[in-house]
Amino acid sequence: MTITLRPEHEKAIAQAIQSGAYQNPDEVIGRALEVLRAEDEWLYGHKDEIAEKIERAFGQFERGEFLSSTESQTDMAKRKAEWLREQKG
Repeated sequence: MTITLRPEHEKAIAQAIQSGAYQNPDEVIGRALEVLRAEDEWLYGHKDEIAEKIERAFGQFERGEFLSSTESQTDMAKRKAEWLREQKG
């Protein structure tokens, strides 16, 4: 099999090798495929839950139950700060 990589992908592979975590492009691509496979399995295993959350969000939006972009950013910053505190605790 012959694969043609875009320059940005070649650069990412080279950087991964330079980091010392991988010995060659095959290791980098192998790891990337493992991660992709794991992500796909997780998504497939949670597809009903994800679909339910999307439907719930659409319902909230239709009822006007949503945050402005500023409110959303503030909420996410608050959640991140709480999460970071929990990680340290």
